[in-house]
Amino acid sequence: MGLRGGVRPVLAIVLLVSAAFLARGWAERGAAVEDEGAAAIVFAPGADAAEFARVLEPRPFSFPQDHGPHPDYRTEWWYYTGNLNAPGSAHFGYQLTFFRVGLAPEIPPRMSRLAASQIYFAHFALSRPDGGYQSFERFSRGAGDLAGASGAPFTVWLENWSARGLDETGTRVQLQAREQDLGLDLVLQAAKPLVAHGDGGVSAKGDEAGNASYYLSATRMSSHGRVQVGEESFTVTGSSWFDHEWGTSVLPGSAVGWDWFGLQLSDGRDLMLYRIRGADGSYSPVSSGTLVEADGTAIHLRPEDFVVETGGSWRSPRSGAVYPARWSVRVPSAGLELEIEPWQADQEVDARVVYWEGAVRINGVSRGEAVQGVGFVELTGYAESMQGQF
Repeated sequence: MGLRGGVRPVLAIVLLVSAAFLARGWAERGAAVEDEGAAAIVFAPGADAAEFARVLEPRPFSFPQDHGPHPDYRTEWWYYTGNLNAPGSAHFGYQLTFFRVGLAPEIPPRMSRLAASQIYFAHFALSRPDGGYQSFERFSRGAGDLAGASGAPFTVWLENWSARGLDETGTRVQLQAREQDLGLDLVLQAAKPLVAHGDGGVSAKGDEAGNASYYLSATRMSSHGRVQVGEESFTVTGSSWFDHEWGTSVLPGSAVGWDWFGLQLSDGRDLMLYRIRGADGSYSPVSSGTLVEADGTAIHLRPEDFVVETGGSWRSPRSGAVYPARWSVRVPSAGLELEIEPWQADQEVDARVVYWEGAVRINGVSRGEAVQGVGFVELTGYAESMQGQF
């Protein structure tokens, strides 16, 4: 999501990026500060938001071009998450996500090949069968082959982390990432057509005109490849979810964060829900969702169409944040009653903005029949409020 249907951590972050990467050619757009004893550059993309386009109405999408970047808009993200199984039922949950933040809609007129108008950052995380979990974050400028994105052919990368289209449509993709002793090499194939959430792809963030994003998903992608953990290499298969979202939007009113659900059920149905959460624990009326039937038919869900109840909690030993630990989801019109729990409690992303993004498993009822499933849940604003950081 970005709020997956809202505003991802990409929008909330005030970028603190190593001066070794970013100082040259960008000094006039940032101010040097001391960050944990090291020189850094601070960029606040929200200061120039008026320069960027706003999402005001539905538009036609063209692929693979629209898989690529949209620099007229301030922020953009490509989100891959998935549940993978190795022989013997060993389970892995993974996240490989790329974020683009515009400093200006156009590249500044400079001679250096490292001059850029875009910052890219990325998150790579893996939960393992032994209960271990690790997350990593990288930053770079969108120049000098350090990071970037394109639509035709589709690719988005940051150094040696990448998502690359393997066909002309961009619906067959290879993901690759390595960090320390962990590695990911997967091929994903979309099993359903892309879904345009909200009103023709326009996902509202608030009542104000232009406070929205374009939000597209491949809600079910068959996945196979290899996961490396230390000296061990695992052959894996499973299912992934892809979100692509872009816009120039803000978190509305007194909201502090959001809860997002991407669920894949054994009867072939997929469910996306997001709820914008206020400081008092209430949820915004612009929260919504999409039910995707097995044949790919997408049904828009309004806040009154679904109920989410939380149960239990988990406290992070690092951030001190207290996150929900179980959920009950009901969509009466679709005959859905689901019980959701994490594969493991600790799936907190340790990044500049701390949030929980974790693999979950599902049991319940769909149209009167028992159903199981897997998915991902994202929880932001629990470690710190997202309000005022955009």
